[in-house]
Amino acid sequence: MNKKFVLWFTGLSGSGKTTLSEAVTQELKKQGLKVHHLDGDEVRAVSKEKLGFNKKDRDKNIELAIKLVEKYQNDNFIVVASFISPYRIHRQWGREKFKNYIEVFVDASLEICEKRDVKGMYKKARAGELKFFTGISDPYEKPRNADIVVNTDVLSINKSVKIILDKIKILI
Repeated sequence: MNKKFVLWFTGLSGSGKTTLSEAVTQELKKQGLKVHHLDGDEVRAVSKEKLGFNKKDRDKNIELAIKLVEKYQNDNFIVVASFISPYRIHRQWGREKFKNYIEVFVDASLEICEKRDVKGMYKKARAGELKFFTGISDPYEKPRNADIVVNTDVLSINKSVKIILDKIKILI
């Protein structure tokens, strides 16, 4: 049986959280592990409430995410979660809730994230069309002591995945 743990990917929009978390999920599945991937965009899309990006709605989104992680953990899944989770308090909630919580900070500069912006959200935020957009009109509180840090400004996806897998191999 899997040793249960949560890999919580955090970083700015466009930092590579989803790409890396999906790649790590696939690598863990190749090892025959029972893994579930949760992504912030997907959780937001299935939420009964139409959540915005203000602090109150972000709190609700993370509360929902934590409930979903707990559900999958109760079913003996390793959970790979990818959420901007811009506030330290949100990440602290996860750390307090889950025994084996591993915070992965996907570090990329705002400039790089804006260049990678396939959804055009930074452009809308800069134009004032999106309120409370993390990194532009709302803060991103960088982790002070993430368990794993990958700098996707300079590291390839493959190198970043290898770093993450090397750091968690004791758990799998």
